[in-house]
Amino acid sequence: MAGIPEQRCEANADAEAQGAAPAALGANEARFMRRAIELAWRGWGWTNPNPLVGCVLVRDGRIIGEGWHEKCGQAHAERNALADCARRAADGAADAELADDAQAGDPARGHARGATAYVTLEPCCHTGKQPPCTEALIAAGVARVVVGSRDPNPLVAGKGSAKLREAGIRVDEDVLRGECDELNPIFFRFISRKTPYVVAKWAMSADGKIACASGDARWVSGPESRRDTHELRHRLAAIVVGIDTVMADDPLLTCRRGGEPGNQPLRVVLDSRLRIPEDCALVRSCAQDEAPLAVATCASVDDPATDAGAKAQRLRTLGVEVLRVPQDGAGHVAIRPLLRALGEKGIDSLLVEGGSGIHGAFFDEGAVDEAVVYLAPKVVGGADAPSPVAGAGAARMAEAAVLGRPRAHALGDEPEDHVRAGGRGPRGRSHPASRDALGATAPAMEGGDLCSTGHRRGKRGA
Repeated sequence: MAGIPEQRCEANADAEAQGAAPAALGANEARFMRRAIELAWRGWGWTNPNPLVGCVLVRDGRIIGEGWHEKCGQAHAERNALADCARRAADGAADAELADDAQAGDPARGHARGATAYVTLEPCCHTGKQPPCTEALIAAGVARVVVGSRDPNPLVAGKGSAKLREAGIRVDEDVLRGECDELNPIFFRFISRKTPYVVAKWAMSADGKIACASGDARWVSGPESRRDTHELRHRLAAIVVGIDTVMADDPLLTCRRGGEPGNQPLRVVLDSRLRIPEDCALVRSCAQDEAPLAVATCASVDDPATDAGAKAQRLRTLGVEVLRVPQDGAGHVAIRPLLRALGEKGIDSLLVEGGSGIHGAFFDEGAVDEAVVYLAPKVVGGADAPSPVAGAGAARMAEAAVLGRPRAHALGDEPEDHVRAGGRGPRGRSHPASRDALGATAPAMEGGDLCSTGHRRGKRGA
């Protein structure tokens, strides 16, 4: 299930009010922009906290260069497309001089002059880890730039398009804006609020159970969902679980993509009383530099003379980050301060893997932007078998969290496989279902979060 009713990011929501209606699509406009969107997805998991961006260069109705933002800190999509244009010009050059110019990385003297650039996000006009893309497009002699999403980053926010127009380049905005916005709910959310985009994830039976009444939970779902979960871990910057999950399951929570490289998210344990075992799998893997670990606690850890302070010191020696977070009314780690603390660390996205008490705490706070649900074709039964979301919950049906734009995506063909409810992604291509969901819906940029607030928390073991 994708998180909220369909909305645009607030950078685009007022486009019409500013007199900027979406540009009319020519015969091939949609095709070229959709190719740019397809390219942008190739940066899946590698660009955080930067956005996913794709760029296609077109001249005389033919693609002459394409690129995408491949990894945070590396060249942006526009510069990669220009470099690809130069390589193509070199490969097809009839004379040595033109070939030399192209190989030297001069796309303006190679092949890009007079071209149209289709870019999924407004080109940047500021210097960060990379120089401005507007300067590269201007130097290349590009005649027109077609923009999908507007960039809500205050450093850009219309300034990129203005720079291009000042240089005499025609700029058409909001082309396939909705589809381009679907690339970057995480980026839009983090830029606007400086707190992570929150994805709640669980697997459950057809009757809504995450375990038997005995506590047995292996396995609710099948191997396809577990593979998809690792794609989510690759895409998102952090994972959070409660201390009860750590004590019961001793999970590792690393990203394992079947031999493919992947990012290792920050693993976060909600542990109000600092009960985490120093020899658990999470701590051992952190000490071995396999993946980072943070423990969020309400315990007083500043004085090494206390038991909690001494334990915190030992954990830090093993590489574990100990975060002191205020407690809520029930003595658990408070969710909103936790999100602010993670945002200050540059964590743009958070996967809530449970258990049910932790899910309940995030839903009770209205802090969930999206839900990823793996639905297994099994019936567990039993009045005492647990469900995926605990907490205080809604007192009336009208207060229930409403998940917008639900999408079903089949994972696998065998009876033990399952259906995972998710969002919409690029059509007609093989891709992780988790990518479907993250590209499905913009975060709550205009009207608050997914869930109603004000519910009192139940027990959650944090």
